[in-house]
Amino acid sequence: MRRILVVEDETSIREMIALNLRMKNMEVLEAESAEAALALLDTNPACDVAILDVMLPGMNGFSLCENIRRTDNAIGIIILSAKSQETDKIRGLSIGADDYMTKPFSVSELMARVEALCRRVARSAGETAETGRLVSGEFVLDENSHMLLKNGRQIDLTQVEFQIMELFFKNPGTALVREKILKGVWGENYFGDVKIVDVNIRRLRMKIEDEPSNPKHILTVWGYGYRWN
Repeated sequence: MRRILVVEDETSIREMIALNLRMKNMEVLEAESAEAALALLDTNPACDVAILDVMLPGMNGFSLCENIRRTDNAIGIIILSAKSQETDKIRGLSIGADDYMTKPFSVSELMARVEALCRRVARSAGETAETGRLVSGEFVLDENSHMLLKNGRQIDLTQVEFQIMELFFKNPGTALVREKILKGVWGENYFGDVKIVDVNIRRLRMKIEDEPSNPKHILTVWGYGYRWN
């Protein structure tokens, strides 16, 4: 059974989300604050997805997202916010969220995104002996341990970042259109903006490039997408 953490201080919204998740046979942990959520994660670490409201009492949802990501790169994170500005979306995705939805939101769309994230987490966890090590120059992508090494040094990646790298390694030198990356990583039925690809590419460059502002490996194909060099 999938375990979902819902962090929302508005009781009616939290209970509505929890009810719909339980109707889909998912276990739900509820918290009305970031502090309560972190305490729950300490005792229930194996959550598949966390749904985080931004405007929380005390620590906000962005800080909570950062706290979770420091110790868990596998969990899927969806941020909910009344803020619809582009800068807020980019901030949420840049600090490690996998997805971002603005309030008011469609419950059915939120459920679809949760299910898509659960499938991605399950697919990542289920890859075993059938996969192996992909080598590209100074980089080694280990599909068994889900690690990326650069000159033998481990680079911590989220599930989304790992799957983007996997797509690059399996298509070396090939220009990948943003929509192909979006479908390959987020799934065929993803409802979100293609800009989520750009934010994750920016985050990846910060992790793997010697000079992120002058990338040598993840190259932009202007007006199209990206290419792994």
